[in-house]
Amino acid sequence: MRTAYRVRVYPTPEQAMVLNRTFGCVRLVWNEVLAWRHKRYHAEGIKTSYAQTDRYLTELKRDGGHDFLCEVSSVPLQQALRHQYTAFVNLFAGRARYPRFKSRYGRQSATYTRSAFRWKDGRLFLAKMDGPIAFVWSWPDIDPAMLNPTTVTISRDPDGRWYASLAIESEEEMETLPATGGSVGVDLGVTDFAVLSTGEKVANPRHLKRKAGNLARYQRRMARKQRGSNNRVKARAKVARAHTKVADARADFLHKTSARLVRDHDVIVIEDLAVKNMVRNRSLAKAISDSGWGEFRRQLEYKAAKYGRHLIVIDRWYPSSKTCSACGHLLAALSLGTRRWTCPGCGTLHDRDVNAAKNILAAGRAVSACGVDVSPQGSSLRQSAVKQEAQPVRAGISRL
Repeated sequence: MRTAYRVRVYPTPEQAMVLNRTFGCVRLVWNEVLAWRHKRYHAEGIKTSYAQTDRYLTELKRDGGHDFLCEVSSVPLQQALRHQYTAFVNLFAGRARYPRFKSRYGRQSATYTRSAFRWKDGRLFLAKMDGPIAFVWSWPDIDPAMLNPTTVTISRDPDGRWYASLAIESEEEMETLPATGGSVGVDLGVTDFAVLSTGEKVANPRHLKRKAGNLARYQRRMARKQRGSNNRVKARAKVARAHTKVADARADFLHKTSARLVRDHDVIVIEDLAVKNMVRNRSLAKAISDSGWGEFRRQLEYKAAKYGRHLIVIDRWYPSSKTCSACGHLLAALSLGTRRWTCPGCGTLHDRDVNAAKNILAAGRAVSACGVDVSPQGSSLRQSAVKQEAQPVRAGISRL
């Protein structure tokens, strides 16, 4: 099992100078090679292999105008080429967009393999540095001296904080939590972040909305600064720190919510929401992005796999809101503004979201009974969905 530990790093001024120079060289190599790839493909229609980019980097170092590339470790430069090649592989496979050029104002990073760093007694020594780089270890039950990292990625966020990500190849067995016998269906939303089949509603903290005033004020201050001035650099750092506070608060909320669900339930059922398509709705794009549904699902997936829980993802086209969880009656239509409705078949009064969560749990149990425990494959993952209730469905049990 591949695991990563992300630690806070505190480099000395000399180490920061070396790392900043490395970041600049990595960024230049990425941008130069990307521009060369783009020009070569559109002018000659030729795809570029990794070996060709490697030779191009060697020529770049020897042309007389890029001698400074030889002053930093060559490993992060080679890793930048590998990452770019992987990005194009994902592009041609339809899994990612076209790679973008790197900016000096965004997050900076450099990846070191075992030939460019040394891990000794829980201390990290990087190439081109005399002493170890200081970091803070946040896992008291794990001895860092016993680890054997395969790669180390040093990064600097726009707010000025430094991090190191240690990739570990672990052979440890799965940490199975004691069985609780509980199952839960989760319906994600905007008004409430999550509604559970038990009737519990998890409030949406709306981190970005609460900090929008501060962000707007900092951005106005930055806009008034002269471009290229030190005051603009300081103002940009304040904007970055404000965004970091929002991101940290959102991540903390998602981790606590996902951890509680995994700890308290053996089976968790969610919908396969097309978040990328749903954010095309201009009225809800900011609220959906602020909720972090995609990151929440990712956390549920890896935590359920790590602790021996069962995560079931049902089809996004399942009419969970329009189906009566008591008798199975399917409404012909249900507007988004209708939050409560009465079943014409059995007369049960439903809360829209609680009813949807109960139906999601029932659909997940049906999927599990059929021996399927993974997200749906095939055409359903490629269809566009802004809201699944708006699609026509047939009466009875929906296709899973």
